[in-house]
Amino acid sequence: MRLKNSRCSRLPIAALAAVFCLSCSPQGVQNESPLATLGPSPEQSRPDKFTASVPQGPPRPEIVSRREWGAKEAAGEMEPHALRRITIHHTASPQKAGVTVEKKMRSLQSFSQSKSRLASGANKPAWPDVPYHYYIAADGRIAEGRDLKYVGDTNTDYDPAGHALVVLEGNFEKEQPSPAQVESLRALAAWLSAEYGLPASEIKGHSDYASTACPGKNLKKALPTLRQEVAGARDASGQR
Repeated sequence: MRLKNSRCSRLPIAALAAVFCLSCSPQGVQNESPLATLGPSPEQSRPDKFTASVPQGPPRPEIVSRREWGAKEAAGEMEPHALRRITIHHTASPQKAGVTVEKKMRSLQSFSQSKSRLASGANKPAWPDVPYHYYIAADGRIAEGRDLKYVGDTNTDYDPAGHALVVLEGNFEKEQPSPAQVESLRALAAWLSAEYGLPASEIKGHSDYASTACPGKNLKKALPTLRQEVAGARDASGQR
């Protein structure tokens, strides 16, 4: 999150492309040749040499939409951007497994859209919206934050333009991310990487760009494996 004027990122959040093959035959055909009962000839059963399968990337994981968690409208102008990388954060607050992600998101938006004084003593301005694009709760549920096409916000000394910001609930200087969070992060990062053409090598932590402990040592050490898994998922689907 940042203390400067809110910036927001812009790249249309495209829906996951799915390819369906539909076949149908005409109704009411009469006087069919007796040869039809023998099935297609070897030549007919051979796949069309001009037909190419379309590789499909990793699927879009289940995401709680802004409408589903009860988001308010953004409270100001936001800046569009083109995505170039995925940047991982932690909330730096203890996990609260007993609170729903819907309630957590409403609280985060309320905090984000208000001025406040941070624990560091710095003043946080009112931002237009949630600073992150995606939030992964302690139970692994993923929620949609700020529209991905707008730049996020930060309290630290880097420019988040071009970053798809993903935050995991927890203080990973002290806690461990839950197995459900790790799996959701893997699925979300693989989908974002494939959907927006973001290299697996550009999946990094907040601390790679700013003077901060975020996303915490216990999450940061998992990022090399995450990059390998995302690259493998893209290779398996025929993407580079």
